[in-house]
Amino acid sequence: MATGSATMAAARGAAAAPPAEAGAPEAVPHNIEAEQQLLGAILTNNDVFDRVSGVVRAEHFHDPVHRRIFELAAARIQKNALASPVTLKPFLADDEGLRQLGGPAYLARLAGGAVASFAARDYAQMIHDLAVRRELIALGRDIAARAARVETEGDARAQIVEAEQRLYRLGEQGQGERGFQSFLKAATDAVLMAQAAWQRDGQLAGLATGLSDLDRKLGGLHRSDLLILAGRPSMGKTALATNIAFNIARSYRRGLRPDGSEGAVQGGVVGFFSLEMSAEQLAARILSEASGIPSEQIRRGDLSEEEFRRFVDAARALESCPLYIDDTPALPISQLAARARRLKRTHGLDVLFVDYLQLVRPATPREARVNEVSEITQALKAIAKELDIPVVALSQLSRQVENREDKRPQLSDLRESGSIEQDADVVMFVFREEYYREREKPGDHDLEAMARWQALMESVHGKAEVIIGKQRHGPIGSVDLAFEGKLTRFSDLVKPWQQGATEGFR
Repeated sequence: MATGSATMAAARGAAAAPPAEAGAPEAVPHNIEAEQQLLGAILTNNDVFDRVSGVVRAEHFHDPVHRRIFELAAARIQKNALASPVTLKPFLADDEGLRQLGGPAYLARLAGGAVASFAARDYAQMIHDLAVRRELIALGRDIAARAARVETEGDARAQIVEAEQRLYRLGEQGQGERGFQSFLKAATDAVLMAQAAWQRDGQLAGLATGLSDLDRKLGGLHRSDLLILAGRPSMGKTALATNIAFNIARSYRRGLRPDGSEGAVQGGVVGFFSLEMSAEQLAARILSEASGIPSEQIRRGDLSEEEFRRFVDAARALESCPLYIDDTPALPISQLAARARRLKRTHGLDVLFVDYLQLVRPATPREARVNEVSEITQALKAIAKELDIPVVALSQLSRQVENREDKRPQLSDLRESGSIEQDADVVMFVFREEYYREREKPGDHDLEAMARWQALMESVHGKAEVIIGKQRHGPIGSVDLAFEGKLTRFSDLVKPWQQGATEGFR
């Protein structure tokens, strides 16, 4: 069913453009007149193409003749050549579709009938929207046809996943085409960010992690940044990520932002992809921290009545916490991106955690693992920019750390370090010296060595370091934290000069 009023070209011409799919059993949304007006405007003034090229492409045109005219005009304009009825005529002289519309004279009628070049972008947007509707109809028909066929290659669940991917790709069309923006707009956004930081407690430009010393070093978690949190097994990287995610979700408050939009003014909505642990295990860790009950007791069910009541009360207090967990294993990066977009649309999303990077699958398997990791990190950075949120991805470290006397990690210790180090805005390492010193315990017969070991253990007990190895917009260095292993909880470390003040509050 064609929409819109007849244009001057259709009214004058002996051969107005007929629907391209006249033999189709069912009409689909299209607007031949809008296509004629847009093409006429481009052929009359080639500068119009630059205003609409980010909105409409050749495949968005319903009429195949219009599609070919647009392709030819675009190709010539992009080569800095003139696209007019005269210059396009030789390329379309043998076009059967154009011949049915009156031949090259149709090009002249298009140009002569263009009465509103200033409205070209509105016509382009209409053509784009109608093309999306047609694609949506085609997608629905394809889903129905495939569901009706029983095939051995893909079960119903696989068809649902594929249909969901196609639907979200369709929904996100045009989202990434931002193009150039003026320095005035960029400077205004920078001022608004600084204003928000100035008004926020702690003067942070990004999301507060809930760890004061780490926030001071990072300035919070910044939008559109990819942050890598790496460490060897048992260092506590999942615990640290869980702590930060919980702190952000727990402090979530909505309100009016400095730019006039409504959203999170404190804390935020958190998405957590847990590819290693189940959602229940992750929730148990969070509840262990909130209730102050060791996680190993929760796992064993070794709880007194008072502890169990405290555990349930913590669960009730946090039931409305905006923390969303997806524990699907071996998730392809394309599905991870689609699910993040869906969460952003349905519940909002202010920060995304991925635990951990090496367990994410590439969209297409590659021969070299380095290429696969490169595809994944680039996609995670693209998600951060597209959704305008910080993305925190956990990463394993190579075994070469264990071969050094100084076990503190370095950027070169990252597995497939080239792509990770290149794409990340911030790279942090979790390091607990206590873990390694425990394994150096001397024999009981060597009393002098045992005394030295005990003194060393006392100095490192309950302490952890977050080593910032790279920060694109800030300093590098180390941040000391306290770590409670039983509760898998990181917190700010009390400094020696704070001891007296801390004791005064007891």
